[in-house]
Amino acid sequence: MDRITGIELYLRVVETGSFSKAAADLGVTQPTATRHVAALEAQLGARLLHRSTRGVTPTEVGQAYYERCKHIALALEEAGNLASLLQAGVGGTLRVGCSVAFGRRVLVPLTLRYMQQHPGVTLDLSFDDRYVNLVEQGIDVAVRMGRLADSTLGARYLGINPWAVLAAPALLERRGMPAEPTALAQEDCLVYSSVMGDDRWQFRLPDGGMSVVPVKGPLRSNNLSAVLAACRAGLGFAALPWYVAGPSVQAGELVPVLTGHALPSQEMHAVFPSPRLVPGKVRSFVDFLQQQFTAARWWEMPLTK
Repeated sequence: MDRITGIELYLRVVETGSFSKAAADLGVTQPTATRHVAALEAQLGARLLHRSTRGVTPTEVGQAYYERCKHIALALEEAGNLASLLQAGVGGTLRVGCSVAFGRRVLVPLTLRYMQQHPGVTLDLSFDDRYVNLVEQGIDVAVRMGRLADSTLGARYLGINPWAVLAAPALLERRGMPAEPTALAQEDCLVYSSVMGDDRWQFRLPDGGMSVVPVKGPLRSNNLSAVLAACRAGLGFAALPWYVAGPSVQAGELVPVLTGHALPSQEMHAVFPSPRLVPGKVRSFVDFLQQQFTAARWWEMPLTK
């Protein structure tokens, strides 16, 4: 038996003095209402109601049980109202996850802007380059790069994350500007081992075709900041996302190369634990991110070094 339903029916029976009226109020049949209340009495081992041809009235135990159940019903109603408010509103703690470099360079400036617009939201930021299970880690929304695998997660497309091949001016003075992607096979290259083909860089040719170039060099790392530092030091050519390389290009520390041969852009998605019943705070934050990343050349916005 659904005990909550039994309590709701019992309250209405006491308040109306009638099983039939209580049953009608809650949209069940009178026999169903009678069975629920009888089951409550059996569970409690006490008689709750005096039954007569003139109606029903609570026993002494039944009156005390009624008073206690009124508090329970009120608490349930308040809990339901709170859940609805939190579901629809923008407030509470929002736990956000993404990779370390993207978090530090892009998401932090954006979340500071978001917090100014929504002072009722508390942000809990978690940065990790490993794949994180949102449900196990309690993450409300995460930003992920690349195509999404089929899953039960909710997702929203945010935009693209463009990449480029770059080099320090000192390296270009020594080695010259490569004319074709295949020239990189003979150069020192700095390999970011997590995405973008690892040590096989893919280029989109001007005619629409693809060129895959195997590369090698003095550094291989799963950390973008390490690859960026080595590139600025002139240790090799590097494939980097524009949000990482942009400030160094603006400062003259790095120069884009092979600009006529683009690297594939990554898709960016906001993902959340379920596509159904998405909390208002998650919808609000994802809407905000989508506005930022669908803007033209978002990666040129002010970023941290």
